[in-house]
Amino acid sequence: MDEYLRRLRDGSLKLYALEKELPPDKAVAIRRRFIEEETNTKLEHIGDLSISLDAVVKKNCENMIGTIQVPVGVAGPIMIHGEYAEGSYYLPLATTEGALIASVNRGCSLISAAGGTEVRILKDGMTRAPVFAADSIIHAKTICDWVMNHQDEIRAEAEATTRFGKLTTIDVTTGGTSVFVRMAFFTGDAMGMNMVTIASAKAADLISQKTGARLIALSGNWCTDKKPASINAVMGRGKTVSAGILLTNELIERVLKTTASSLLEVNARKNLVGSARAGSLGFNAHAANIIAAMFIACGQDPAHVVEGSLCITTVDSAPDGVYVSVTLPALPVGTVGGGTGIDTQAESLRMLDVLGSGTPPGSNAKKLAEIIASGVLAGELSLLGALAAQHLARAHSTLGR
Repeated sequence: MDEYLRRLRDGSLKLYALEKELPPDKAVAIRRRFIEEETNTKLEHIGDLSISLDAVVKKNCENMIGTIQVPVGVAGPIMIHGEYAEGSYYLPLATTEGALIASVNRGCSLISAAGGTEVRILKDGMTRAPVFAADSIIHAKTICDWVMNHQDEIRAEAEATTRFGKLTTIDVTTGGTSVFVRMAFFTGDAMGMNMVTIASAKAADLISQKTGARLIALSGNWCTDKKPASINAVMGRGKTVSAGILLTNELIERVLKTTASSLLEVNARKNLVGSARAGSLGFNAHAANIIAAMFIACGQDPAHVVEGSLCITTVDSAPDGVYVSVTLPALPVGTVGGGTGIDTQAESLRMLDVLGSGTPPGSNAKKLAEIIASGVLAGELSLLGALAAQHLARAHSTLGR
């Protein structure tokens, strides 16, 4: 170890090159020791690993020194009636926010007592939108026309790069001499960003060759990836999924300690009017809490929580209570690739019976999306109930802060 540390100190060996000379476990240990010395910090807990390193250092993390452990709890069971998720599930939630899991757990109990949530996938398409430069606005219009008139040709070129990916829709727009081509793909059980990027590059080459458009960037932000964007809220990205449940007055009063009319008013004034006045793109109470916790536990890309936060929560009056629903227009999830193969995250996916490829392809990713949406509904129900009953501060005082 000392020889490698000496070379790191004098600059003759780079941190990223350790795996070229050593097995992953030794490379990670030496890199961690070097960082401890450089920062005068003890990384004892970061170095306490339970995951196998071989795949992680190759696929998930460069210059690895260890792991950050986030507490994981479960909420549930929650009864779900989806096209892909059917039955009772325990939800793995990785969080440091006290009271969150207790709140989601209460929502799960309420949903199960009401007979379970109904949930449906409304749309499925991971997007990438290259941006091209045109010579003039007339040239820009010509490019758009060519793209829309040659979709089959573009589709064949893009799909030649992938076994599972299918180009489902193409949209175009311009901004002066900038031309954006938004392509949406079915990506099987993968979240699909790598797949659609490779496929879009091939399609972009064809567009450039045929139209004289100059490719500026393979991602032109009309996708839109990892940023709050109206296009995702309206047109969707990844999985678009809705979950809803009918709650009787008796259940609302017994479990949430409030009334149907109070739930209606809190949702209208907070989630709808309040969000509108704030200029928010998310019209919900705390959907991102549940999405972030499940994403971290299940090996999803945490940066995609920003898309998940675009959720809209609605409460409709019903003859003997209310119908509450959540609609998540942009939920990018997968059960293969990315962080899903890391040992701890794979165990969470196994808890939900969604690890790996489904039969038919795409069914496991859709099942995971249905389960996450159901968890979001549970979280929304519990927080709306706490707000309506004026219990929020008391709960956080007891459990979380």
